[in-house]
Formats: sequence, C-alpha cells, structure tokens
Amino acid sequence: MESRVFGLETPLMTALHHLMDLPDGELGGGGGGKQGGVGPTRAYVRDARAMAATPADVKDVPGAYVFVVDMPGLRSSDIKVQVEEDRVLLISGERQREEKEDVNYLRMERRMGKFMRKFVLPDNADADKISAVSHDGVLTVTVEKLPPPEPKKPRTIEVKVA
Repeated sequence: MESRVFGLETPLMTALHHLMDLPDGELGGGGGGKQGGVGPTRAYVRDARAMAATPADVKDVPGAYVFVVDMPGLRSSDIKVQVEEDRVLLISGERQREEKEDVNYLRMERRMGKFMRKFVLPDNADADKISAVSHDGVLTVTVEKLPPPEPKKPRTIEVKVA
C-alpha cells in the first residue's frame, strides 16, 4: 500500500513539522497582526501543528483499513470521528489543561490543546461502515473495504443478416 493513498505524502508532513517549529511571532498576515506578511494565518498554523503532532498508524488488513491514533488523556466523549465530503476521514479531539488554584507547574511537557488528523480514504473504503473504539488512550478506527467488483462476464452479440 502506498502512503499517498491516505494523504501522507512526505512533502506535506515535512511542511507540517516545519510549521510546528515556528514561534507564534513568525506567523504571517491574515491574523491582523503587526507583521502583515503573506504567510499562513494563525488558524492554519494551529491546525497544521495539531495534525503534525498527532501520530497515527494506518494498516491495510484483509477486509478493512485500520487507523490507530494516540489520544492520551482524552475520554471517548472528547474525541470526534467524522467523514467529510464522502472520502475524508477526520479524527479530532482536544485535551484541556487542568486548572487548579493551589498548583504551580515547574514543568509542562505533556501536549495540551487540539489533536487532529485527516486521511483521504481510498476508493474501495466503505464510508458507511466505520467503527471507532477508544481504549487506554489509543483510538482505533476501522473502515471496512467494499467488496471487489465482480468480473464482467462476456456478452454475446447476435449477428444479424442484412
């Protein structure tokens, strides 16, 4: 299975990882900031960071495609699995920061905020038969495959006398 089937092209992922490393002050225009550049908007960079920071495994198994996404600290009610435009699988969620008055963080390394991944489903994926299970912070989304088309039988054409 080629990785481009699911929209995982290397140039896209490289660009997303590059955007993850941009400090907020280096964002381009579109956000009404002082810079007024032609770069990406804050919303675009936020979504790109969310996509690049959400690792996923995609498996091609007999009868289905299986997407495995780490969603640490999220309850199943905090995770959305949607199909957009009949062919795009969108997996998203958001982990909120725990706010307590008597706590001072000395270090915060765990990722907070949005998690998101989009996958373009192959033509043989059945967008109507999708299931999602969350267990121990790992989301498994299974997309069943459509049965292969039956081979066309030869058709006999009657030859008429003119």
